[in-house]
Amino acid sequence: MKVNVKGVKSVFISGDFIKLDALLKYASVVSSGGEAKVRIQNGEVILSGEVCTARGKKVKPGDIVRCGENVFLIKQAT
Repeated sequence: MKVNVKGVKSVFISGDFIKLDALLKYASVVSSGGEAKVRIQNGEVILSGEVCTARGKKVKPGDIVRCGENVFLIKQAT
């Protein structure tokens, strides 16, 4: 299966982690927490190379998150 990717975007977080569902909202991939929940539970989100269905999963700096055409590299804000 071929997947179109727009390019890797950096997302800066101020804490040690951000929960996966909050990240999707923060990065404007989804418009609501309910939409984030559905997309995560449907297996549409890949966290560091593996499908992730846990919406409370902690995403840390260095992780790569893909949802559809969106790819994000998580970085620590300075």
